[in-house]
Amino acid sequence: MYNLIELSSTLLYTAFFLYLVATLFFSFTIGSKRKSDGKAAKIGITLTIIGFLTQLGYFITRWIGSGHAPVSNLFEYMTFFGMATVLGFIILYFIYKVTVLGLFALPIALIIIAYASMFPTEISPLIPSLQSHWLYIHVTTVSLSQGILTISFVSGLIYLIRQIDQTKTTKRTTWLELILYGLVLFIGFIISSTLFNVMNYQAVFEYPNTTGETMVQTEYHMPAIAAPTDGKLITDGVMKPWFEIPEWMHGTDAGRKFNTLIWSFIFGTGLYLLLRLVFRKRIGATIQPLLKKARPDLLDEITYRSVAIGFPLFTLGGLIFASIWAEEAWGRFWGWDPKEVWALITWFFYAAFLHLRLSRGWHGEKSAWLAAIGFGIIMFNLIVVNLVLAGLHSYA
Repeated sequence: MYNLIELSSTLLYTAFFLYLVATLFFSFTIGSKRKSDGKAAKIGITLTIIGFLTQLGYFITRWIGSGHAPVSNLFEYMTFFGMATVLGFIILYFIYKVTVLGLFALPIALIIIAYASMFPTEISPLIPSLQSHWLYIHVTTVSLSQGILTISFVSGLIYLIRQIDQTKTTKRTTWLELILYGLVLFIGFIISSTLFNVMNYQAVFEYPNTTGETMVQTEYHMPAIAAPTDGKLITDGVMKPWFEIPEWMHGTDAGRKFNTLIWSFIFGTGLYLLLRLVFRKRIGATIQPLLKKARPDLLDEITYRSVAIGFPLFTLGGLIFASIWAEEAWGRFWGWDPKEVWALITWFFYAAFLHLRLSRGWHGEKSAWLAAIGFGIIMFNLIVVNLVLAGLHSYA
């Protein structure tokens, strides 16, 4: 078992490296008309496919080594989500042959995988409610759908950067820059987590459980800005917390999770300001000249096609399969758990997307903005609902 788990980790790191190199080759095809562009694109997509197969090997070996589908914690789910995003890119690349898609889709997949690596990677026995074949049916279907829906965001983002006038500051440029800033925040999380892990930072808090009957402990791996409600710092020689989290956030490790989000904002904002200082212009304005060859009509078609494929999959995995599993595990099809509520919100949003696209003719920029909002809802569900809001679906 140990050898298989070790092998799975090696395969994941190898896939990460291959995606990184593939991104480099896709970058060679942007903003020029060299004859070698076609060769660079072929190498890029070949490396992407090899990377995907390597990551698939990680998934299979970890499954065999653990004895269950590796989607039971946040590390496993996010790595599968990254793999699903790459799969969605590969499928749509062979349909449309848009190389610029790889320059944006692969970095987002890399960020997702790097984000996953910041969470505990240990394999733990499944709790009773997860010991079901619906674990891999429901969770993998949801992740596949979200990976394909992410490609709609990628193509929509490229469309917005390509089409919005960056010569002056407007509401459109401001909102676009906020989206790019949000992506930088993910990188900020990765940097902050890596830095404090290297420092081996630890601080332990003791606080009452949700019923207030017993005291429990939580271990912080970043300096405590936000402490648990009624928490007491029992580690000497570390930074004192600035404030306690609100009582409505009281739950398993809620303070630690919220503290991590704060540090992500601090490091991400610092990185964003550094980029603005270096380029002396908005990030969108910096990228725009590189996208002259991108065809807006084709990007718009990819945005729609991604939703048309991803939405039915999400309907199956996020609502139908989820309800069946909920009935099996908890004895009810629906319970208004935070994760269930946001799954329903996600479903209604993409249903509205397709309705507005097909019935009201919302093409082009409107469609791209909707794709960006949809991705924001997905990420809110994955991060805030999982890490901050307490519920039956929250990952510990």
